Amino acid sequence: MPNLENLRKQAKLSLRRHRDRYHPVAAQIRSGLSRFSQMTDSEILAHSFKLGDAQELVARQHGFESWQALKTGSLTMTNRADVQSTRPFITAAEPQLFVADINAACDFFVGKLGFTVAFTYGEPPFYAQVARDGAKLNLRCVAAPLIDGALRDREQLLAASLTVASANEIKALFLEFQAADVNLFQTLKRQPWGARDFIVKDPDGNLLLFAGPAE
Repeated sequence: MPNLENLRKQAKLSLRRHRDRYHPVAAQIRSGLSRFSQMTDSEILAHSFKLGDAQELVARQHGFESWQALKTGSLTMTNRADVQSTRPFITAAEPQLFVADINAACDFFVGKLGFTVAFTYGEPPFYAQVARDGAKLNLRCVAAPLIDGALRDREQLLAASLTVASANEIKALFLEFQAADVNLFQTLKRQPWGARDFIVKDPDGNLLLFAGPAE
């Protein structure tokens, strides 16, 4: 985790970008602070946004409920890190899927796969993020497919892999998607390496692997 001084700088940078009406920061605010979740970019940039709001945003981006909680956690984690290691720790990965229509893609992930829309960006939107539990997928609008569909299907070129913790959960997830009439590229299958998985094909042809332990 960055040290406290760097976190303060991040908060001040977000505040300055809001004052400068820098549109990408509006998506970050909408995603990070629930009170802004129903506002458009323009509404967020026109709304009051103070240093305390920016600090709360930084705190939530780092997994804390408040700036005070972040300061306490940051000091604890920083002290422990000084003893153990200074090696950077990657906290998450967010695969990017290429889609033809952001709104249609969001409708699929929400209506069929049980995700929620974390944010959309642009008017009309050309970028978005959808999330379910700990999984986040970024959606990028493109004018034409970037990979041949036949090649993707033949080689099973996965766009993302998403995992659950137990055999019961992977079965339940498969049945949930089956009931939602999702396009199943591969049905639930036990693999030789001890996993059970299935593959969903989204309306843009992206192949999404869902996997869990076999037992």
